[in-house]
This record gives sequence, structure tokens and C-alpha cells, in this order.
Amino acid sequence: MNAQLKDAHTLLPMQLSQLPEVLVVERRAYEFPWTETILRDCLKAGYSAWVLVGPDGTMAGHALMSMAVDEAHILNLCVDPAQQRRGYGLLLLNHLMTIARAAHASIVLLEVRKSNKAALRLYESVGFQRIGVRKAYYPARDGREDALVLGYDIL
Repeated sequence: MNAQLKDAHTLLPMQLSQLPEVLVVERRAYEFPWTETILRDCLKAGYSAWVLVGPDGTMAGHALMSMAVDEAHILNLCVDPAQQRRGYGLLLLNHLMTIARAAHASIVLLEVRKSNKAALRLYESVGFQRIGVRKAYYPARDGREDALVLGYDIL
């Protein structure tokens, strides 16, 4: 499935050959980015993995989601900081939600850093609810940071 978007960006299934570009975006966006090994493992496992590519071939963002039984879990949703505030995060999120619905998931779950206010606003704007906390889940400069667990009931 390739989706051509209004502003000429395209959503494509993530390929192993794109990992160097995905890693560049990860490193720009996160102080503690995912590694190539983690991304490779996600692709090998067959997770739903997508890249958002501009008309010039520039990687704008990516998203990964796992699915099991009737549950979808958004693992990573990342937009290059230079391309943020253009609606690409919402576009990637909506794409994952569409896939989850098509797979008959009843709930979509994710973790987000407690300090990531922009991501929290995005997720809550589409109806995600806070359902828990994972203490000391993420690495942080001063040790560990809590993750908020968010859920969206699709049914």
C-alpha cells in the first residue's frame, strides 16, 4: 500500500534499505533514539512499519506498530524535527489507526514520555486516554523517566 498525500508526500512500507535514513531522523528527533538492531528486528518480526517520504525523496518521518490478537501497539512514531508542525505526526497516527481498524483490533496502546507534551497533545486530540504509568520506563539524562500508557478503544 502506497498512499500519495495532498502535499506530495508518500507513505510507503519501510524497507531495510531505508534504515540509514530512518536512523538519521531518529537521531535528530530523540536524545535516546532506537538502534538499527531494534529497527531491523521490528522489520524481521513483520511489524507494520511505514516511512513518510517527500517529493524530493527526503525522509520526513516513520511509524511502527505491532499487532497481536485484537490489540495494536504503536511502538514508534517519529517526525523529523525540521518537518514538525505540518500535520505529519497526525497523518502517520491516522494511518496506523486505519491499519489497526482493518485488522479488527479493539484497542490501540502506546507509551509516551511524560515530558513529551507535543506527543501527548497529539494523542489526546484524537481520543487516546491515559490508562497507566510505567515507572522509570525510558532512559533520561538524570536516570530514568516515566512513561504514560495511553489507550484508544476502537470498538
